[in-house]
Amino acid sequence: MEVLVLTLMAIVALLSTVATYLAITERDLLTAVIYSALQSTAYAIIFYLLMAPDIVLVYIPVAVGLYPAVFIVLIKKSERYEGG
Repeated sequence: MEVLVLTLMAIVALLSTVATYLAITERDLLTAVIYSALQSTAYAIIFYLLMAPDIVLVYIPVAVGLYPAVFIVLIKKSERYEGG
């Protein structure tokens, strides 16, 4: 069972790394926010697997809900695409 949890954490950590890279390199800011929310969701899964439910209960509303919502509002008030 422990090997399964560690394997799942490794896969989710790899997914998080890929989502972070995609968020950094994306020119469409709205898509970058979605990748960032995906990365935050992966971190929440890792925290849950590490048996830290108190951190998960705080991390999900802030990093997955509030953070992307604020950035989406800011993107709507500015330009959607990053200038090159």
